[in-house]
Amino acid sequence: MRQGPGRGAVIGVLSGLLVTLAAVELAILECFLLPLRIGSVAAPLSIPAAVLGNLALPALAYRLTGSRAAALLPVLVWFAVVVTASVPRPEGDVIVTGTVQGMAFLILGAIAGAISIGRVMALRSTDRPSGSDSGDG
Repeated sequence: MRQGPGRGAVIGVLSGLLVTLAAVELAILECFLLPLRIGSVAAPLSIPAAVLGNLALPALAYRLTGSRAAALLPVLVWFAVVVTASVPRPEGDVIVTGTVQGMAFLILGAIAGAISIGRVMALRSTDRPSGSDSGDG
């Protein structure tokens, strides 16, 4: 069976969408795990999850798609979800509060995303994954 010339592009787009969807799901999970406590002790699992996720997902998106623009999407959607969760609803509910944990979650997650995006943007065009001829660099 012969593969069409656009098959690689379709796989790249689907891969980028899956990584972006994973970023949305991870951001939602992290937001709701932020107030997690074990007994009376705070267990801020969301902070390392945000850092690791925002370091790994842009690199994975770039590796799967070969597109620097696709590497931006996981961090952008993570940030959009987290900021949305930190804005009070009309009823007064807030998911990501302005506590030390909430602020560390926002700041460290954003810094990790910026570092990861910077690492992807700093790659030379010769460092791109093989088989990628995307010219958005």
